[in-house]
Amino acid sequence: MENNRGPHISRQFDQDIERLRSQVLAMGGVVEEQIADAVTAFVNNDAELAEKVIIRDHEVNGMEVALDEECSRILALRQPAAGDLRLIFAVIKTITDLERIGDQAERVVKTVSRLGSAGLIHEHYPGIHHLGDMVKKMLHDTLDAFARMDSEEALKILEGDRMVDREYEAIVRQLITVMMEDSRNIRGSLSVMFAARALERIGDHSKNINEYLIYMVHGKDIRHTDNITPP
Repeated sequence: MENNRGPHISRQFDQDIERLRSQVLAMGGVVEEQIADAVTAFVNNDAELAEKVIIRDHEVNGMEVALDEECSRILALRQPAAGDLRLIFAVIKTITDLERIGDQAERVVKTVSRLGSAGLIHEHYPGIHHLGDMVKKMLHDTLDAFARMDSEEALKILEGDRMVDREYEAIVRQLITVMMEDSRNIRGSLSVMFAARALERIGDHSKNINEYLIYMVHGKDIRHTDNITPP
């Protein structure tokens, strides 16, 4: 990444950026825990753990606000240019997606109370558990790539998003079959489908973060394109 900063602000700016990156990773760690707890709460029909996920979402929201204010402060005081400016913009977008991942984890656990009165579709819980593991790993790898500014790893993660999509589509097909076979399963199946959709969206948000990382490193926006190879 190019560096057009003068030496008189370089050290302070580097400290600001390092602190900012650490805070983003801390926020990502909380969101990772939310995903894990959300899937566990869903599979075990654990209302107490579900409530914990909902409460922690307020913590994630607060972290987003604090990081957004820090980015605004750095932009105002340091007036970064070129690659440094891309980094700040990428961080602003990344924290938005992390907050939305937290929202999706909350959506997963909000199905727990509905499942309690809708009839449990236990045979499809392993699929939800597997999908949850997939998106949690995807986010973990995304945060690791972000920490190392590793655009090559980001590309690999983008390719892996297709596996998440296929897993989600398989769960939906199975649930449609269950609903067609017995209308009494419709309400429970829709709740499971709702949770699966939320997990699939977590994969989409992780994908976005990797696209921001590639833009940050290479200055190339690969969103909405078939070519995901950076220069």
